[in-house]
This record gives sequence, structure tokens and C-alpha cells, in this order.
Amino acid sequence: MDHQHLSTLLWREQELLDLLLFKAEEKQYLIVTGKSRWLARIAHEIEVVLEQLRTLELERAAATEQIAGRLGLAANPSLRQLADSAPAPWDDLYAKHHEALLVLVSELRGLSDANKELIESGLAVINDALASTQPHTAAGTYTQSGRTAGNAYRSVTLDGAL
Repeated sequence: MDHQHLSTLLWREQELLDLLLFKAEEKQYLIVTGKSRWLARIAHEIEVVLEQLRTLELERAAATEQIAGRLGLAANPSLRQLADSAPAPWDDLYAKHHEALLVLVSELRGLSDANKELIESGLAVINDALASTQPHTAAGTYTQSGRTAGNAYRSVTLDGAL
């Protein structure tokens, strides 16, 4: 394998990370708008992209190992180490790939953390709402308005809670 092949793999990895970022933003939109119907679908789409990334990572690791051997580097070098040892123009290109991947991964971590917080706060709202409701009891009599006398059942709407 050569430098061109590794660079192509790195471009593909950037494309997949960018797609993953897009899917994470879609997920955030669904969470914020309460459109939970589509969360399972977006979770599946994210898993498909992650599987593609895992497969690509194996191919990238094999290509990196071959190039590292030719450059006299130790096994499993980082992309930064590869950039520092590669001849021109590959050194500059690998450094740019490294920077782009760091930016994408940082953005993904931030969005993932934000999505996790949104889900956790939504669950907390639901738990609080459920805890504040009193269970409906069959005992009691109905008034003319159709409500039960005594322990009135309180209905809590969760629309917009997520």
C-alpha cells in the first residue's frame, strides 16, 4: 500500500465522521422537538455509519503499518508521527488530515455530550411528572361534572417535556 491509498482512506474517514456529525445533529433535532418516533431510526443510521468507520479503521491501520515499516517507524504509529516522518508532499497532507480529524472528533464529542444531557434532562422531567401524579383510584363517587369526589385524579401532559 502506498501514500495515495492511505490518503484516500483518510479522506473517506473524514467523510464518514462528517456524516456521523450530521446524524448526531439530526438526533439532537429529534430530541429537542420531541419527535421520538424517529429516534430508533436515527440510532440505526448512526450504528451503520459507526460500523463503516470500524471497517475503514481496520483498513487504515493495515495501510499505516505498511507505510510505517517503510519509514522505519515503530508499529502502530499515530497519524502525527506518520506526518512527521513522511516525505513531501505527504507530510503536509497527513498533518492536514490529522487536524481535520481532530476537529471532527471534537465536534462529535461535544454534540454527543449535549445529546446525552438533553436525553437525561428529558427523562428527569418525565420522572418528576410521574412522581407528582397521584394514581387514579376506582373508589369514590362521580360528581355532576364527571370528576371523582375526594381524591381528584390529576392529569399531567408530557407534550413538550422532551
